[in-house]
Amino acid sequence: MTAIHDISATDLLAAYKSKKLSPVEVVDAVIGHIDQWEPRIKALYAPDFGSARKAAAESEKRWQKGAPAGVLDGVPITIKENIATKGVPVPLGTAATDLVPAASDAPAAARVREAGAIILSKTTMPDYGMLSSGRSSFHPLTRNPWNLAWNPGGSSAGAGAAAAAGYGPLHLGTDIGGSVRLPAAWNGIFTLKPSNGRVPVDPPFLGRVAGPMTRTVADSALLLSVITEPDWRDHMNLPPHAIDWNVAPRDPRGLKIGLHLDAGCGMPVEAETKAAIEAAAKLFADAGAVVTPVPAFMTGEMLNLQDIFWRARSWNDFVALSPEKQA
Repeated sequence: MTAIHDISATDLLAAYKSKKLSPVEVVDAVIGHIDQWEPRIKALYAPDFGSARKAAAESEKRWQKGAPAGVLDGVPITIKENIATKGVPVPLGTAATDLVPAASDAPAAARVREAGAIILSKTTMPDYGMLSSGRSSFHPLTRNPWNLAWNPGGSSAGAGAAAAAGYGPLHLGTDIGGSVRLPAAWNGIFTLKPSNGRVPVDPPFLGRVAGPMTRTVADSALLLSVITEPDWRDHMNLPPHAIDWNVAPRDPRGLKIGLHLDAGCGMPVEAETKAAIEAAAKLFADAGAVVTPVPAFMTGEMLNLQDIFWRARSWNDFVALSPEKQA
């Protein structure tokens, strides 16, 4: 039998509807699991279990009446600390930040709250999101739950670790150059970096998007159906667009799939990884999909230009600090 803290969001919602489980039972079980593992993993920032339990009790009343507040009512969620939640400081992973409570929820946080999700905690990130690791001058070192000696990846380090460790089914991260995709790969979970502008962010930033980090594809689709709602604060927000987030099984015959095995620069793909990707591609091809090799598109020069971008962004963060913080 699946432990309560490992149940998917879609299954939790079905259990709430059938009254086999209540949000109070679920939140208590998830918090109990977190209490057991968080001293070793250290994925969380600013947990607020008291408010979570209060929200679960209110959700339970709504489900008893058959009137949930939204599509995520009663489902536990964690949110990366750079996605503002009202009243909680946003340190950006660094001890150099002044800890000023956020005045309001960022778009993604506002949408999940409106949909009834229960925010358990924020999750950790490295300084300014500039490392693919759980190392931070503000947060404790975040560990990979599969092996505490391993790096969980980053910059959505805490979100990836929390998802893999069973800290509830839903987790929100952000990504510019791999910040949801790297920790998802290193923690064995599912993620997606949505198209720029599909998920509004505040403050607007070219390339940064918020994305789901979950243990199932269906849960990510569910979460995306909520956070893709428009928000006036992001001038790059794409126009509303009806998207079918249903992930019911489909016939792969005729489906076009690109097989990309070489980025063109950087470290070579490990043989074990390449073999696994090729085996997956063969399964699709055998089922009737059209699998087409995609050639390398990156060059060393492009990678160097990206490095210049990151250096410029870091310098911009640094010069914005007070002289005392720069020291």
